[in-house]
Amino acid sequence: MLVKKNLLKKVIGLNIFQSAIILFFVASASKRNATIPVIEATTKIIDSSQYINPLPHTLMLTAIVVSVSTTGVAFALLIAIYRRYKTLDEELLLKRMQ
Repeated sequence: MLVKKNLLKKVIGLNIFQSAIILFFVASASKRNATIPVIEATTKIIDSSQYINPLPHTLMLTAIVVSVSTTGVAFALLIAIYRRYKTLDEELLLKRMQ
């Protein structure tokens, strides 16, 4: 993202980066042969290693909403920049703004 000069490519790179982080957290929070954290009445002893922690998945749902809204605002800003300055190239944009 740092070396690209086109603002649209920077926004797309940011979106890919956010998606990769979300996938990393969801994948790292998974367990094999684990179940949902609902305690049944027949269970006498609770073994917490048999349950999945729902907190990382919940936080990643929030991160998805933030990612979508960030991307939407960024695209809206890019449209406004292009309509005013007729470019999305960073160097050319800085010259036209002066």
